[in-house]
Amino acid sequence: MKKISFVIPCYRSERTLSHVVAEIEEKMKTLSQYEYDIFLVNDCSPDGTIEVIRRLCREHENVKGIDFARNFGQHSALMAGLRHSDGDYVVCLDDDGQTPADQVDRLIGKLEEGYDAVYAKYEHKHHSCFRNFGSRVNELMARIMLGKPKTLYVSSYFAVKRFVVEDMVRYENSYPYVIGLVLRSTGNVANVSVDHREREEGTSGYTLKKLLGLWFNGFTAFSVKPLRIATAIGAASAAAGFIYGIYTIVKRLLNPNVPMGFSSTMAAIVFFGGMVMLMLGLIGEYIGRIYICLNNSPQYVIREKINL
Repeated sequence: MKKISFVIPCYRSERTLSHVVAEIEEKMKTLSQYEYDIFLVNDCSPDGTIEVIRRLCREHENVKGIDFARNFGQHSALMAGLRHSDGDYVVCLDDDGQTPADQVDRLIGKLEEGYDAVYAKYEHKHHSCFRNFGSRVNELMARIMLGKPKTLYVSSYFAVKRFVVEDMVRYENSYPYVIGLVLRSTGNVANVSVDHREREEGTSGYTLKKLLGLWFNGFTAFSVKPLRIATAIGAASAAAGFIYGIYTIVKRLLNPNVPMGFSSTMAAIVFFGGMVMLMLGLIGEYIGRIYICLNNSPQYVIREKINL
């Protein structure tokens, strides 16, 4: 009998987590051909989420709990759940009830068809404008930096086969980016349409700072394209400066009465100086992350394991 492992990162979900677990259990009653377990990873939530996880673990043998010592982020929580899972199929979903656990059979059905990974695709999303903007930027970045097919939609609700998980958890650096790990492991990926619900409680835990950190993780951990783009911009700027210098000399030779432009000179200095600082900052970001990884900074630190 095949087994499905559910991995749920938890943050500020003390009011919604019980509903999500109950929905999974109700759905799995109709999928009796599968065994299943549920991994709840508390990302050092400041509310009572860990108490809810402890209660659910007491009530259900197949519910497992992991408690982080501090907040490491959603993708680190996913990595912790993936490392402890042992299912033939692993399904990752959110803790807020917006991702429909009762439609997991659609994702599993695609895996059974032969796909290695399946992402849920939402026809109508019920996120805030800010979160939708972040998703669009994330989508664009994955396509440009990671080579994601334009027709593939990626989301936080997805299912992967065991061999993909085994390859993903080999990644031990400090800045995991789950989408990049999946795309690095396989190109046999599909979408399946599911519904997207209104958020039951609270607001999204993704702030602008967290979204920026996620984007940086994506394109610095899995791609050198930003450095190549920086090189191209630097070359284009240098060429533009050279052409402008030739133009200024020719203009002066043809018309000696043309005054030398202090404003244009300062504008050029500020522009090229800014470009140089931007490129140096980008290179410094790469070097800084390499330094942190060499110091063996952990992806996460587990304070407590429950039912494990």
